[in-house]
Amino acid sequence: MQYALRSRTVARPAPAPSAVPAHRPRPQRVRSLIDADALQVLHRAARVLLADLPDLTDRLVAALQDEEPAYRAAVASDPSATWQEVHRSLRHSVSSLLDPRGHRDAARRCSWKIGASRAEQGLPLDALLHAFRLGGSLVWQGLVEETSRTAPEDVRLLVHVAADVWNFVDEHCTLVADAYRQVERQLAWRRENRLRLLAAALLDGTSRIADLPETAHALDLPEQGRYAVVAVTGGCPADTAAVRAAYGRGTRVYWHTGVEVDYGIVLLGDDDPDPGRDPGADGGPAPAHGGTRTGVGTAVTGLAAVGDARRLADLALGLCPQGGGTVRLTEHLPAALVVSAPELGSALADRVLGPLAALEPADEAVLLDTLATWLACDGSAQRAGERLYCHRNTVLNRLRRYEQLTGRSLSRPTDVVEISLALTSRGLRGTP
Repeated sequence: MQYALRSRTVARPAPAPSAVPAHRPRPQRVRSLIDADALQVLHRAARVLLADLPDLTDRLVAALQDEEPAYRAAVASDPSATWQEVHRSLRHSVSSLLDPRGHRDAARRCSWKIGASRAEQGLPLDALLHAFRLGGSLVWQGLVEETSRTAPEDVRLLVHVAADVWNFVDEHCTLVADAYRQVERQLAWRRENRLRLLAAALLDGTSRIADLPETAHALDLPEQGRYAVVAVTGGCPADTAAVRAAYGRGTRVYWHTGVEVDYGIVLLGDDDPDPGRDPGADGGPAPAHGGTRTGVGTAVTGLAAVGDARRLADLALGLCPQGGGTVRLTEHLPAALVVSAPELGSALADRVLGPLAALEPADEAVLLDTLATWLACDGSAQRAGERLYCHRNTVLNRLRRYEQLTGRSLSRPTDVVEISLALTSRGLRGTP
């Protein structure tokens, strides 16, 4: 602590430059007798406080217990550590009154360490700053009481060093707050990083069974809840209303941001419907919203199965059109089968649709479009003709032509299943 000692010398007008002898030294600023006396009074009282430091420590610990609930709990949990911390802080503070330059760095290190350690322990910053101000108040009170007891006429001299004492307290409050906030930021980063690692392991399906209780606590999700995962790319994942609409009445969503895909872990209620099903939908992708692609998986039970739910959401996302939209997996299970085994899907498409490749491209496209439309219309030539703007007999003629070229029968259920999967595979490959 540097004392602001004010000079009492009287300022006089400087003579003209030509009148000042070259050998004459400039006048030096000197400490006033009053400030020197104030320092002597301060040092005398501070030495007494330092000699009786255990009693001063007891008084401050008692004051903290009476006035600060957070410290009351700290004293109750570890009274010895709290007493030692207060004792060290007071020793450095009082020593700094006697030798500011010699004890300044040690006092600063002590305050910084206290701020950092209390941040790690979770003591509120307001309580910590209150403790330092109480300590400063108690030291000042001790200085005044000791001076009043031994030399009452010198109490008035303490006024000249009061600003320095309280500047010291303010400086160390700032130090404590800086240390506290720095550690608080580090702890927050560690918590966020740990949370991210736990969520990533959960979604990857690599979580250890022993880590599940910690993961459940960190994510604020029940270990045995009912879950689904939504995969989002090409847009903001935090559209919670849209996600909840897709997942029935799910009320809690934890978002994990990835490099290309963001995942939402959705907690579902026991009575929520299958999140992959959209009642009233026709099975096609939901309309796109600003190019965002969303894959909605099916429900699983327990956090341990979230990795499976993520893979299901990825399957649904893979079925989503590049232009955007939402695909619910339950409405696209055959396509999901093809996506999960793309090599087999390609082989099936080549076997079932390969003979059409010998046709002119336009002719091939007409037959494939007719097949897909007829299947979408549940095998109704009438409705397929309405969609294709042609007569139902034209639809039937095209279907018979397909049967003749491939040897398949549209009246045989197994052939129909294979044709449907082959068309899905072809569409997913983007083959025109």
